[in-house]
Amino acid sequence: MTRPLMPPRFAFTVTATSGRARTGTIAMQRGEIRTPAFMPVGTAATVKAVKPQDVRAAGADILLGNTYHLMLRPSAERVARLGGLHAFMGWDRPILTDSGGYQVMSLSELTKRSEDGVEFKSHLDGTRHLMSPERSMEIQRLLGSDIVMAFDELVPTTSTPDVQARAMERSMRWARRSRAGFDSGEEHASRAALFGIQQGALDEKLRKASADALIDIGFDGYAVGGLAVGEGQEAMFGVLDYAPGQLPVDKPRYLMGVGKPDDIVGAVERGIDMFDCVLPTRSGRTGQAFTRTGPINIRNAKFAEDLGPADPDCACPTCGNFSRAYLHHLVRAGEILGAMLMTEHNLYFYQALMADLRAAIASDTLRVFSDDFRARYTAGKR
Repeated sequence: MTRPLMPPRFAFTVTATSGRARTGTIAMQRGEIRTPAFMPVGTAATVKAVKPQDVRAAGADILLGNTYHLMLRPSAERVARLGGLHAFMGWDRPILTDSGGYQVMSLSELTKRSEDGVEFKSHLDGTRHLMSPERSMEIQRLLGSDIVMAFDELVPTTSTPDVQARAMERSMRWARRSRAGFDSGEEHASRAALFGIQQGALDEKLRKASADALIDIGFDGYAVGGLAVGEGQEAMFGVLDYAPGQLPVDKPRYLMGVGKPDDIVGAVERGIDMFDCVLPTRSGRTGQAFTRTGPINIRNAKFAEDLGPADPDCACPTCGNFSRAYLHHLVRAGEILGAMLMTEHNLYFYQALMADLRAAIASDTLRVFSDDFRARYTAGKR
């Protein structure tokens, strides 16, 4: 009797291109990830206000978990004792965990950076911790992550060129230590993947030096880091005009922390394969619904007696069963169901957008699709 073949640890296949955009599949032991892919953010082992099966029903192939938050509460060690992050949160498909670097820099009141790592004060209880490349790899291994991110140092794009260069160079040294730390966990490394993170702010030469250093180390995939931190869409697209091309063509490219629907469309056109952002869930909880004609604020009084769906072009359960008037009432009344329904809709919107992008690339009609999407989406925002 022939045994079925074990799914690969990690394999990326491009099936079609349209300009610089690609569509394809990442195959892993917990399932396939269709690219371009959007990863809903499950910061604290939950995509806020939505059950895991509903996230999957919306079309998500992979979620993102947060290393920093989970190490502090409930702790990576506890999650490991309870069977790992997948069993803990009831999600049996791939999970990508970030390295914790961004949150260490942005949420901690007191940080001390050194070559060893970043010493920081917990925003929860004030306890002090050291996050290093080795500790980041250990936490992500304890969580049971499928795609592990290298530990890096993020500095604002407004930093001086000297500060940006030093941070990029340190990130590359930390990337090599992350590689060694990841490889030391042989059992985990045999089924998980490790991504490196390109840094260099808005400087093309720094980005090229970062990409070359990462390629020399060798990773399963590569992220474009240090963007979507306030530089604006024009500046971000300026970097994406060259940064993806500095990375290996046969590996997935992940733009971290992006973003708005029109950001995603523009980034896909420039060769990005993976995205994550809190926007669809956070916006849902605050009353913003994404639609094909731009975002709407359901709190607005004009929706109080509107019997139409949040988005007439949407096939999600929220739009199929509830009116704008009811969503307006729920959100204005602070009812939990309002956050649940709005978040569900936004997750469906994002996954439908990714499906449309994949189809447009496969049929080599991405330019037509993207131009039409932008025309409708921006017209609705006026």
